[in-house]
Amino acid sequence: MSYVQRFSSIWSKYSYLIAFLIIFIISSIINENFLESDNLINILRQSAIIGIIALGQTIVILSGGFDLSVGATLALSGFCGLSVLNSTHSIFIGIIATILCALLIGLVNGLLVTKGKIAPFIVTLGVMAMARSLTLYFANGGSISGTISSFTNIANGTIFEIAYPIYLFILITIFVYILLTNMRFGRYLYSIGSNEKASILSAIRVDRIKLMAYMLCSGLVAIAAIIESSRLNSISSSSSGLNYELDSIAAVVIGGTRLSGGKGSIVGTFFGVLILGVLNNAINLMNVSPYLQGLVKGMIIIIAVLLQKKEAVNG
Repeated sequence: MSYVQRFSSIWSKYSYLIAFLIIFIISSIINENFLESDNLINILRQSAIIGIIALGQTIVILSGGFDLSVGATLALSGFCGLSVLNSTHSIFIGIIATILCALLIGLVNGLLVTKGKIAPFIVTLGVMAMARSLTLYFANGGSISGTISSFTNIANGTIFEIAYPIYLFILITIFVYILLTNMRFGRYLYSIGSNEKASILSAIRVDRIKLMAYMLCSGLVAIAAIIESSRLNSISSSSSGLNYELDSIAAVVIGGTRLSGGKGSIVGTFFGVLILGVLNNAINLMNVSPYLQGLVKGMIIIIAVLLQKKEAVNG
């Protein structure tokens, strides 16, 4: 095997890790403040919300679909949770309301895709518009704030100076990794994404697995909504969750998950999230306009998909 073939083999397996190391090293050279512990912890903290959503997005994409409604789902479920929290003065009930609202949206997505036989793009695009519209209507285009100050401890509390959301992101990553690698659900998910017709002939309950995938994604979005509403003690009907669908899909694609489904990994998504976090942080440290972050993400998505197509052709 030639050196070129060896490198190509290593790159195809660990491209996300190599890319992360390259970007991390370049960022540390460009700005001397990058390697400070506070800055590194800040990167993880800011990446936690998108990271948790990206884990759910990975589940859906592996099944051959994707979810464009994650940002609007976060806004609507977060608004619902804060409304219930303010009415009942119970953090627990508010959290349950957030989760139930998000799961309901996931159920609608899943049923329309599986039973309605509508393309995931159309379904989740429509649900995104409806969820955002409902949030704007209920909030009169404004925002809602929590009335219980202790609610902010969920996102702002720390253990050993590391914020709770970071621990939660890592724990959920481990849970989803085990779910996809060591359990039947994960094997079925990969099978459906690779060849749905063959999965049906293999007596796999494809509709049930897909429905579970969309509901799991929405459930993880609910956790992200709890963190976001706790961090700010508010939810904005217009800006909360905005462009989170782009960020989550970018992280998944950067991590090597194929958009057509059937191939990818949670470890890849984890590093994809970190790559986006490091890039955003480096852009801020270099005083580059934040409006250019979307340009960078868009370019990364296109490059990642081109590399995946090239790999598929060579394979």
